[in-house]
Amino acid sequence: MIRLKDCFKTYTKDQDKAASPQETVSRVRACLAETCEGVLAETDRVDTGRLGIPVFVSKCGPKAAEVMPTRKQMGKGASPEQAEASALMELVERFSYFTFWSNEENFEKLTWSEAAAKWPESIMPVSEVLQSVGEEGMSEEDAVRILDLISWRFHPAHDVASGKDVHVPLDWFKKLNEFNGSSAGNTFEESILQGACELVERHVCAVVDRTSPELPTIDPATSDDPVLERLCRCFADNGVKLILKDFTLGFPVPTVGALAWDPSTFPGLSEIVYTAGTSATPEKAAVRAVTEIAQLAGDFETSRVYEASGLPKYTDPEQTEWLQAGPVCRLDALPEVEDENIRTELASLADGLRDMGYTLYSVDTTHPELGVTANYNFVPGFLFRERTPHASLGMFVGRALAEDAPFDEALEGLDVLAQVYPDAHFVPFFQGMLALRMDDIMYAADRFADAEPLQPAREEAALCAFYQAYALTLAEDWADAVPHLDRAIGYDADVKEFFNLRGVCRFRMGEYNSASEDFQASLDIDSGNPEDLANLGLCHKFMGNASEALDYLDVALSMNPGLEWARPHHEELLASQG
Repeated sequence: MIRLKDCFKTYTKDQDKAASPQETVSRVRACLAETCEGVLAETDRVDTGRLGIPVFVSKCGPKAAEVMPTRKQMGKGASPEQAEASALMELVERFSYFTFWSNEENFEKLTWSEAAAKWPESIMPVSEVLQSVGEEGMSEEDAVRILDLISWRFHPAHDVASGKDVHVPLDWFKKLNEFNGSSAGNTFEESILQGACELVERHVCAVVDRTSPELPTIDPATSDDPVLERLCRCFADNGVKLILKDFTLGFPVPTVGALAWDPSTFPGLSEIVYTAGTSATPEKAAVRAVTEIAQLAGDFETSRVYEASGLPKYTDPEQTEWLQAGPVCRLDALPEVEDENIRTELASLADGLRDMGYTLYSVDTTHPELGVTANYNFVPGFLFRERTPHASLGMFVGRALAEDAPFDEALEGLDVLAQVYPDAHFVPFFQGMLALRMDDIMYAADRFADAEPLQPAREEAALCAFYQAYALTLAEDWADAVPHLDRAIGYDADVKEFFNLRGVCRFRMGEYNSASEDFQASLDIDSGNPEDLANLGLCHKFMGNASEALDYLDVALSMNPGLEWARPHHEELLASQG
């Protein structure tokens, strides 16, 4: 159980911490070496030095790779020590999170009604589950009927504002938020405050992205913070345009949005980078946003392609004109909850959220062997950009039924959802997903086709078209799959999987040049994908471009030596060149 206590800051230069970054690096490295050998492979500084803002990565060792989908984590900070500490704590956060979820002993698996009977005084209110998907108008009776279609992983969560422990269906919030809200720190207070600030950041960014409001532009010259002044000068001295915006939207803690691009290297060697930072004070929020820009930008000279998350990517400065509008404001016009005691800052944030109708919860996910504090935090009702704005209780329960439930339970459950949500756009889609699990490929394709015209937005329609194609590829019907992928890309051209699958289809049809264009389009979205680099190499091999093929396969196999299907082609090309 989490029990919060006083936590006084000992480091306040560029971030507020209970220990200096040097202490954190030393302690965490020792813990990893002594109790969790094989989690960390190495840390490495990866910025070019152009901006003078350090960026580190922590690379996963074999023990971390067993439970984590990512292989490296990035860390940011105004100093090399803080950037390395950030990269290490990102590794701790994710390793702890995925290890926690892999251990079924952490949970009691119950239906909602079973849990309510077991913990009648301490179960989360049904209203908060409905709030989490913006469906407050549904009756509690219907909500419980839907929740009872699934056995949930219940676990105690700490209500930070009230200090009470509440039993929650934790995998419900994992389905909604994935690992948004995971955190690590020197103490519980530091970790939870950081995780809560990131949740606020993701929420306000989602609101800004969906509504495009006119927001104040922050004049960084109104701050006398020496760290922020130096960071902004790093951009100005290199000709990089930097715009800071007030994204706070009335929340208790400040959020600073940041937009940056380099006219001298864009678009050939750099991108427009758009992100945000939230912290207890405006200065620290701005520092987080600006160092995040540096983390994503590759010093605006390396052709690096970053993956958008909390905010979208822009490809033309003209697309940002709406964001540059708005009155100019001082940085100190933003709110703050600053105190020398991190516990007091956390309480101010939690109380402020409660006054707005939101509850901040936290779960202890500390790895039992590692012993470095880690948490999973969530706020029912908070948004993040990647989640559909058309969410509902039925939609996420339907997803759980289609993906995880035994076939009989899933079929019956989807029938119940069809009764509660007649003509719902998601019911035929999840019937198609369940049919894929049951290897009924053609029925699945038919249900995806039925679902496509019902979708409320282009992104959802694109998924329906994609899965029609995917079902046909399972039957190796490559040619008939392509028109569905053309349609998916027409709906939404920012999804790498659409281009990848169309490339596979064209490759199977012997259309190597067209396939190479699709794999390159996928790489334009995610340049670090070794599978598509290898695919592109095979296309060039069969087009007779041996040198280009070898180059792509070299890079792909160096990034992922486990691509065994590509290795014989690589060896054949090496042999042909002597």
